[in-house]
Amino acid sequence: MSERNPKDKDQSINAIIDKFLKAYNLDGRMKDYDIINGWEEMMGKAIALRTEKIYIRNRILHLKMNSSVMREELLFGKQVIIDRVNQKAGSQYIVDVWFE
Repeated sequence: MSERNPKDKDQSINAIIDKFLKAYNLDGRMKDYDIINGWEEMMGKAIALRTEKIYIRNRILHLKMNSSVMREELLFGKQVIIDRVNQKAGSQYIVDVWFE
């Protein structure tokens, strides 16, 4: 009887889950949730506390801030936001940031 490496089993389960998500077009939604749930980790507590609404539509990150000062600061740092989100996503997932 051959022994299987537990990592092989985990990788095959991950592959099955990835195929399932892609088959039902859920892989993008999962990335959306990962990004939204990781917002504080990516941008810090101060920004997360001032973020009222966050969602992704058509590769654009939409943010509603409850501070006009914070919104203006983030407007100048849009590329940093794009880079951090894409790094978390593992690909070029968003191309722009819009503020409401």
